[in-house]
Amino acid sequence: MHPDDEKILKIAKEVVVKFIELGRISPSNFESHFNDIFWAIKRTIINARAKEIEEAKVIVSQGKEK
Repeated sequence: MHPDDEKILKIAKEVVVKFIELGRISPSNFESHFNDIFWAIKRTIINARAKEIEEAKVIVSQGKEK
């Protein structure tokens, strides 16, 4: 398991617990919602990192041109 996955699991758990407290998710359909929430958070993090990597590549390439 990737170290970030543990952090994502904790965040997803907190989100699901909050939704259960608010009555938006019931314990009976917890599994399907947890999976969707986990992957939504993971995709968001991956997309954010991809943008950071692309920006860093642009900065590095600009430095090489000078």
